[in-house]
Amino acid sequence: MSADPTQYPTEQRGGARWVAPLAWASVALEGFDLVVLGVVLSPMLRDGVWGLTPNAGALISSVGLVGVMVGAIAIGTVTDVIGRRRTMLFTVLGFSVLTLLCAVAPDPWTFGVLRFLAGLGLGGVLPVAIALVNEYARVGRSGGATTVLMTGYHVGAVITALLGIVVIPALGWRAMFVIGALPALVLVPLILRYLPESESFLQDKARERHNPVAILFGGGYLRATIAFWVTSFMGLLLVYGLNTWLPEIMRSAGYELGAALALLLVLNIGAILGLLVAGQVANRVGTRPAVLAWFTAAALFLAVLSIRLPGIGVYIGVLLAGVFVFSAQVLVYAYVSQFYPAAARGTAIGAASGVGRLGAISGPLIGGALLTAGIAYPWGFYVFAVVAAIGAVAVAAVGAGVTTTPTTRDTA
Repeated sequence: MSADPTQYPTEQRGGARWVAPLAWASVALEGFDLVVLGVVLSPMLRDGVWGLTPNAGALISSVGLVGVMVGAIAIGTVTDVIGRRRTMLFTVLGFSVLTLLCAVAPDPWTFGVLRFLAGLGLGGVLPVAIALVNEYARVGRSGGATTVLMTGYHVGAVITALLGIVVIPALGWRAMFVIGALPALVLVPLILRYLPESESFLQDKARERHNPVAILFGGGYLRATIAFWVTSFMGLLLVYGLNTWLPEIMRSAGYELGAALALLLVLNIGAILGLLVAGQVANRVGTRPAVLAWFTAAALFLAVLSIRLPGIGVYIGVLLAGVFVFSAQVLVYAYVSQFYPAAARGTAIGAASGVGRLGAISGPLIGGALLTAGIAYPWGFYVFAVVAAIGAVAVAAVGAGVTTTPTTRDTA
């Protein structure tokens, strides 16, 4: 299959300055949509909407996450076939329309199906956004580009929580889904008009194309692919496990509820700081050393939290754990995007993200099992520390027989 890059309109081939802000805005919308269910579930249960039970709510949430996992794996490959620009357009438009339809769902079954279908698009946003920003990043800046991109997710999540406080009492839970869909009225036309296609993709498309899935398992990439999947699984297990159960683990350690919730806030403040610092470190020392250092430090500080620290010490420990735990996974995405050739980059990121979602599901389950057994403290931190250590070992296994392939921008 071949293509002539000049067949694309000038504004699609140019406009590199639009890549980062449009990708960031798309990821911010993803953050909004993935968190909105957690914001509306409580009032839905309280108001007895559809006779919804906590178990049914958990099932709907899980179905949405399965959609995200499937979308990440499938759409990651789609972006290597039809291009980054088209995939971004279709995913943003798709999940926005489906999110809007959630506002008029007549029953929990329809609502669950819509959340699954929206999850397909939501899961696809991240692989294409990471591929784009890395392919347009300056030489040696792709690590920072990825971590800055991921701040969009946290901004979207924070905005969702704040809007929930204001909007739900006044307009009801359905209004949240309408609000979540409205930005697409601006973002989709901007993507259509200004988002350029990846130069790496266009140049690769002009040559004989290869099967992107086959690349992941051939040509010396098999070991790296498996290692990245293990790392991503461990990284998202940590993120979701700690975010779900840290307050309860700390309460089982003897901390008051207020202090336990404050520690969760500190953990996420550390996550934001970690994103800002990790990107700069990766730019200076390289992404692979940065990922190794981040997972190793995460293991260390999680182990430290197994000790009941006095006074402000526990807050410092949780802050540092947040700095390293959350951004370690983001650095994995940056490393994946640098490691594979353009022909398989979206597929590789999507597969790592999709497999990682299994870790996202496992993290809360493991934490819940430890709490049920009455051993969450200190064994919860021991388990999470071992998980981070496994992530570091898996990163160390990446790269045998294959060298990182530079992006088009890197070679320009």
